[in-house]
Amino acid sequence: MIHVVAIITAKPGKREEILEAFRANVPAVHAEAGCIEYGPAIDAEGMGSFQTKFGPDTFLVLEKWESVDHLNAHAATPHMKAYGAKTKDLIASRVIHVLSPA
Repeated sequence: MIHVVAIITAKPGKREEILEAFRANVPAVHAEAGCIEYGPAIDAEGMGSFQTKFGPDTFLVLEKWESVDHLNAHAATPHMKAYGAKTKDLIASRVIHVLSPA
């Protein structure tokens, strides 16, 4: 299994616009072979002082894939290319961590 944590920071005030496009794409990703988990997450509220927040312009994508081949196939799908083209001008930064279980 492969884990992915993508940290997406939107240009100021554009997070919800990116998330709208992201959510519209989720059903197509869930239908892909090898997709175990794929969804967005934002800072939880009311967690107190021990929490380090990402901030109002950032969200994470938490993913699990059966294999590296499935992840690579996901990245090459037409719906991911269309999502990338639709959101590229709204994104300030994108950091992707690909991890193996320890």
